[in-house]
Amino acid sequence: MKRAAEAPLAERIVDAALDLAEEAGWEGLRLRTVAARLDVPLAEVLVHYRDLDAVADAWFRRAWSAMLAAPPAGFAALPARERLHLAMMRWFDALAPHREVTGQILAAKLYPAHPHHWMPLVFNLSRSVHWLREAALLDAVGRRRQMEEVGLTWLFLMTLAVWLRDETPNRERTRDILRHRLKDADRAMVRVWGKAPPPGAAEAA
Repeated sequence: MKRAAEAPLAERIVDAALDLAEEAGWEGLRLRTVAARLDVPLAEVLVHYRDLDAVADAWFRRAWSAMLAAPPAGFAALPARERLHLAMMRWFDALAPHREVTGQILAAKLYPAHPHHWMPLVFNLSRSVHWLREAALLDAVGRRRQMEEVGLTWLFLMTLAVWLRDETPNRERTRDILRHRLKDADRAMVRVWGKAPPPGAAEAA
C-alpha cells in the first residue's frame, strides 16, 4: 500500500519538473522549485530521486514503457522495417509533449563538466537499442545481430537529431525520414544476409 501511495508523487515530480523546465529551461530548474510547485518538503523529492538527472532518467523510462507497450493486432506479421518504425516512433511520440526540454536534457547530460553522465548515457543508448530489438521482434544472433545493433544505434541517433528540430504536424518529417532510412537499411541487410526469418524462428549464427 505504501509503495502504491508513493508512486503518484514520483510521477508528479517528473511532470512538475518538465512543466517548470518549459517555463525556465532545464538548466535553470531546481528541485526545490519542483518541491514548492507540489507543496511537499524537498526531502520528499529525495525519497524518489537522488538528483535532477534521476528525474530525467525517469522521463526517458516513460519512452521505454511506451515503446514496449502491447503492440497492435497483426504486428508480428508486418515486415521488420515497419515493426521498427512503429516501435521507434512510440519512443519519440512519448517524449514529444516536451521535445524542446528533452533536447535540453540531452545537452545537459553531454555537458563537458558532467563526465559522470557520459557513460550512463552510452549505456542507456545501448539499452534503448536492445529494447528496440525486443519491441520489434528481432531475433537475429551472431554477426547479423551485431550488425543490426550497430546500424540501429546510428539510425536511432540520426533520427533523434531530426526529431529534435522537427516542427511539422505530428512529426511527419521524422516519420518520413525514418521510413526511408529503414527501407534503405532493409535493402542493405537483404543484400548481405538474405531475407530475415519470421519472428521466433531459429537462426544460425
